[in-house]
Parts: sequence; C-alpha cells; structure tokens
Amino acid sequence: MLALETTPVPRFPARMLSEPVALSEDAGHEGRGKVTIQLDSRGQVHHVDLQILALRGFEEFIEGRPCDEVPEAVQRLCGTCPVSHHLAAVKAMDRIAGYDRLTPTAEKLRRLMHFGQFVQSHAVHLYHLTEPDLLLGFDSETNRRGLVDVARSFPQLATEGVLMRRFGQEVVRAVMGPRLAGAGAVPGGMRRALSRESRDLLRADVDQVIDWAVGALRVLERLHDTNPAFYDHFGEVGGNMIGLVGRGGALDFYTGRLRARDALGVTLFDGVAPAAYRGVLAEEPGPGGPHIRALGPEAGWYRVGPLARLQVCDLLTSEKAETERQRLLAVGGGKPLHGTLFYHGARLVELLHAAELIRDLLDDPELLGHDLMADRGAPQREAIGVIEAPRGTLFHRYEVDDDARVRRCELIISTANNTQAMNAAVRKVAAEYFDGSEITEGLLGHIEVAIRAYDPCLACATHALGQMPLSVELIDAAGAVVSGLRRGADGGVSCCVPS
Repeated sequence: MLALETTPVPRFPARMLSEPVALSEDAGHEGRGKVTIQLDSRGQVHHVDLQILALRGFEEFIEGRPCDEVPEAVQRLCGTCPVSHHLAAVKAMDRIAGYDRLTPTAEKLRRLMHFGQFVQSHAVHLYHLTEPDLLLGFDSETNRRGLVDVARSFPQLATEGVLMRRFGQEVVRAVMGPRLAGAGAVPGGMRRALSRESRDLLRADVDQVIDWAVGALRVLERLHDTNPAFYDHFGEVGGNMIGLVGRGGALDFYTGRLRARDALGVTLFDGVAPAAYRGVLAEEPGPGGPHIRALGPEAGWYRVGPLARLQVCDLLTSEKAETERQRLLAVGGGKPLHGTLFYHGARLVELLHAAELIRDLLDDPELLGHDLMADRGAPQREAIGVIEAPRGTLFHRYEVDDDARVRRCELIISTANNTQAMNAAVRKVAAEYFDGSEITEGLLGHIEVAIRAYDPCLACATHALGQMPLSVELIDAAGAVVSGLRRGADGGVSCCVPS
C-alpha cells in the first residue's frame, strides 16, 4: 500500500470505476487578487487590470542560501505544484554544480514525478474547481455549486476525479518519499531508486486512469454541444502563445526549446534554448507582466499553460492524447482556439497525455535502475532551469558566489506569464456581463469563471475549497464607492459599500 501525504489510504483496484469597477481581495494574504475595470464616459468597459498579489520576497528568501538547499526550499513557494518548482530549481543547480547529462534512470524518475504532478494538479482543478461550474451551471447558487453538490448529482464523475488525483499523488510519493515537500531530485541526479513494488502498484492502476480521462473528455464534448457559441466565445481574446517543444515539435513537459506562435498560429520564434529566454522575453517593473521582447508590452503579451501548449506544439507523443488533441483543435476549423473555456478541454487532454507517459515509463526497465548520479564536470556561476508546470512555463534563474551560495534569484511563475491573458479574458467577460449600473452576482460569477480557467496560483486554501473570495466595488468618476459585493471563502455574498 502506498501511503498518501501523512495518512494511509487504501489503493483503488485497477478495474474500478474612467469609472473603475474593482474586484479586490484582502491584499494582506498571499495569492490574493484585485481587478479594476475602467469604464469610459459612456459607462462602457474600457480597461481591466487584474493583479494576483503573490507572496513577496521569496526571491530574497532564497538569496544567500547554499545551492544544495534550493531545490527543496522552493517547494514551499506553491502548495499545489511543488514538484515543478523543485525540478526547475534542480535543473539549474545541475549546471551550477557541474552536471550536464543525467543518467537515463535519473531523468526518467524526474519525468515520472513530474507527470504524476500533472495528473494530480489537473485532476484537482478539473474535478474540484471546474466541474461545479460546468456541470451545475455558472448561474446556479454558489452555496449549491461545490464539490459536494457534484458528488451528489454526478457521483461517478466525482469519484473518478478523486481517484485520479490520488493516483497522481501516489506517483509523486513513490519517487519523492512520504513527505509533502520531499527531495526526490538532487543536483546531478536522484536521491533514491524506485522500488519494484511501487512500480507494480502504479502500473496496476494507470490504465484505469487513462480510461477515465477519455471518458471525461466525452462529457466535456457533450457539455460543449449544449451551447457551442457560449463555450467557443466565452472570454475569447486572440493572443500570442508560448511553450516548450522537444524533438520533432512534440510537447515536452520536462525539457525542450521555447516556441512562440501568434493569434493566427504563425510562428514568431522557435528553437530558443531555455538559457537564452531573456533574449526573446522581457519582464519589466510595473503591471504589464512578461511579454515578447520584439513586440513590446502592448502587443507582446502571451498566454501559457494547457491551451497554449497544445497549439504551440506539433504533436503529442502518446497515441490517445494526440487523437484527443486533434479532436479538440478541430473545433476551431483550422484556426487557433482562444475561448477561455477551451482551457478545460486542453487541461484534460494533458492529464490523459501525462497518464499515458506514466504508463510508458512504468513499462521501461531502465526506470528501476540504480545508476542515479551523473559524472561531474566544471561548475558554473549562473544557470537557468525552465520547465512546463501544470499552469504554464516556469523560469528559475540563479547566480552563485564563490562559496556556492545563491547571489541572485529570479523567478517567472506561470501565473505571471498569464497576467495579460487573464486581463484580456476578464475584460471581454466584463464588457458582456456588466449591466452599466451596479455589480451583480452574475457579473462576479462570470469573472471568477474566466480567472479560474487559467488556474492562477491563488492561496492554497482558496484552491482547495474551490471558492474565490473576492470583493467587488463600483467606483464613480469622483472616486466614491457606489456599489459593491463581497464573496467570502464560504461562497457567501454580502454588500461591501462603505458607510
């Protein structure tokens, strides 16, 4: 039996089934967000500004630490994708410590834990956060739109979602160990080998996970067919797309080179080594967020994550997932998909892809090898680790001093990469659903749906509960708050107009 987190749980059998409107969260908490919607003199939406107020000072917290502590320390940056930060950091530390090419077993173990996190994270988002919106309706009462309500109305889907999440956790634990913030990877390789027993337990379950993912894609298709125009165009804004591609243009979650395509699918750059990312991407102080350097802040914003990845790559290397990718993209009739709700279908295709990749790794004899550390070469003073996290492309850059301590740390997280894409989606939704006079629960709910599709790194409790506590304020031209609503962490809505 594989213990999950800190509590033993039973395995499941393989055969089982100019006037701003502001959305503001408490800025004193990590991951809280604020949206300001600017109206013109006619009361129409003119501009939208979304801020995800992430934890400040983490880069400074890393600076001064010994290099070998960093891969484990950065796991505390995000409670829902610690493996991605762990691997991005250790990939940089490989180079800094003088390691170039990993042993085949070490790289495959890293990939296994990474793919396990994809299954876990995508399952959490799809089944805990998205299903209530899609299955119960965006306009249903919030206190009747949660995971418990999905379980009551759709028990089979809810059960499958929980078990897929559990399977992803089991994969990560088998490689990293029992602690939530383990240290599976170390500079130059891996800390421990995978046991045959763990491999066999995972192999017994993975085919069922693959079948469930395919079944869930059919459910999404049926939902789409109930209202194609809504699903195709909700929050639809064309934009640039960036992701990592490997050999033959195939999507590679773990490594590869950067490729960018524009809103029409035209390639902007290709084959850019991760270490050279600052030559094509720029991140400047201010609200604009990262952008493609050659296009500038206004035209150069881009989206990352599942929907971008499936359209930047040329193919997926797993058979069923590639079939589903083609099936999803066919909805666009040969044109790229930019509707925000397509993120959910893309995320599920990636879950399927990750599960198929896990199966293939579990069938690879080299996975059980014990040659875990590479030969060491000349150390470096600076290195960059880039990886595809579940939410999108993640950049870690480090400089070290003579004592092998971090002198400088620079991180560009997936949510930051998606800043302007989320702005654009919220602007489109607000323009359609704002009634011109007051903040309504309908407007709040639709904006939440648009933001949630990108799966931004909000506070861990928010992600776990499936709620997005926001306060919404309507401010007139004189700066007075004339209307406002607040949604609490429990989903309840109250007035927030100051007296």
